[in-house]
Amino acid sequence: MKTKECPSCAMEVDPSSNVCPICQYEFAETKTSYKWIAIILIVVMLLYLFVF
Repeated sequence: MKTKECPSCAMEVDPSSNVCPICQYEFAETKTSYKWIAIILIVVMLLYLFVF
């Protein structure tokens, strides 16, 4: 079973948890829309560099 590590207390917690059960650290939510925007910007920049 996959887990993620709490950066505050190093406890292994369930990957779907938003809060660490030991130290109450709140995990930041990563939105997939930001990833797609970043990928699109990188592709556009690469195209611009190679075309011009």
